[in-house]
Amino acid sequence: MKKGTEHRRRPAILVGLIGEHIQASRSPHLHEQEAQSKGIRYFYQLIDLQQLGVGVEALPRLLGAAELLGFAGLNITHPCKQAVMPLLDELSKDAAAIGAVNTVVFANGRRIGHNTDWLGFPESFRRGFAGVPLGRVVLLGAGGAGAAVAYALLLTLGAQRLAIHDIDGVRAATLTARLCDRFGDGRAVRISDLATELAEADGLVQATAVGMLGRPGLALPAELLRQELWVAEVVYVPLETELLRRARALGCRTLDGGRMAVYQAAEAFRLFTGIAPDRERMLQHFVSTMNAER
Repeated sequence: MKKGTEHRRRPAILVGLIGEHIQASRSPHLHEQEAQSKGIRYFYQLIDLQQLGVGVEALPRLLGAAELLGFAGLNITHPCKQAVMPLLDELSKDAAAIGAVNTVVFANGRRIGHNTDWLGFPESFRRGFAGVPLGRVVLLGAGGAGAAVAYALLLTLGAQRLAIHDIDGVRAATLTARLCDRFGDGRAVRISDLATELAEADGLVQATAVGMLGRPGLALPAELLRQELWVAEVVYVPLETELLRRARALGCRTLDGGRMAVYQAAEAFRLFTGIAPDRERMLQHFVSTMNAER
């Protein structure tokens, strides 16, 4: 047998990402580079709703097509993390508690939903924000990313009071109620007055789609930022959002979304392949890729 023939004949692992405005996603590079280091044949496809000219209503067809084509699973991002849930056969304990899915594994004819965002955020937070106060935290966004971040802040990081703001009041109220049921009354509150809350807050987490490539801008009035706040961003493309630029200019401690993206990707890789990735290698690859594009 010629050298390399055995490797070429190994079944390839096919995965993908469903979402909107995802052409700049680093997920394909992160997953495929790590797979190459592991000697795994691995292909990661972008399934961009915007490019396809469809919305979340296409999710049933897209999941069905992925299954038919033999995908091992899919990553799920904005605006599909909650919309995908009714289409699944089973949810992990964490995905069910959070109310959002960012990873779907196809196994034995079943669709199993997981959430790796909530694992990625606290590890990133601890590395970038060691020692910051967590008495009062404001969270912008109650969608899929916001729900995962909220869960991590209360369960893993120990935030004492989480104030949730979302332009969709029903969504914010639903997340707040779920968190209070899980963590106790008063640990999470829905707010409409950002100015009053931020004036007393220790930190701010931005978990909306605002600031992403294709969705520039700020999710709050810039004048509400102040030097004493720490500011964490979930968006990672671009790595430096307008929010982070404004916050840094004021002297705030800031955290970009890069590490969260890497650590959640590492857990998704494990779910898709059954093989533990080298997370630090994935982080180094991410950093080198981002630096090369500057």
